[in-house]
Amino acid sequence: MQFKDIQFNETKMPKGIQSLVDFGNYQLSIIKNESSYGNDQGLYEIAVFKDNQQVELPGITEQGDTVKGFLSTDEVVAIIKKMHLVTGKEPKQVDFTVN
Repeated sequence: MQFKDIQFNETKMPKGIQSLVDFGNYQLSIIKNESSYGNDQGLYEIAVFKDNQQVELPGITEQGDTVKGFLSTDEVVAIIKKMHLVTGKEPKQVDFTVN
C-alpha cells in the first residue's frame, strides 16, 4: 500500500482527516487534525487498535505509549509495511463513517 492509496475521511471534531487500515486482529488509525502530534508541521499521527482498544505494538509504538506522532508520509507507509510483517495480514482499507 502506498500513501496515495490511503483513503481519508474528514473529521469534524477535531477538524482534520482520519483513515483506518485493517490487519486482521489489529487496525491502524492514521490521523492529521487540530490536536494530533505533528499537525502544525503537516505530519501524521498513528495509533494501533485491537478489540476497539488502543494498544502498544512492539516495533510500531514505543513501550508505554499507544500513539506515535510527527510522521511523514514515508514513515506512515513504513509503519503499514511493518504492520503487515508483524501481523502477516495484507492491509485493507476500512470504510467507516465519521460523525
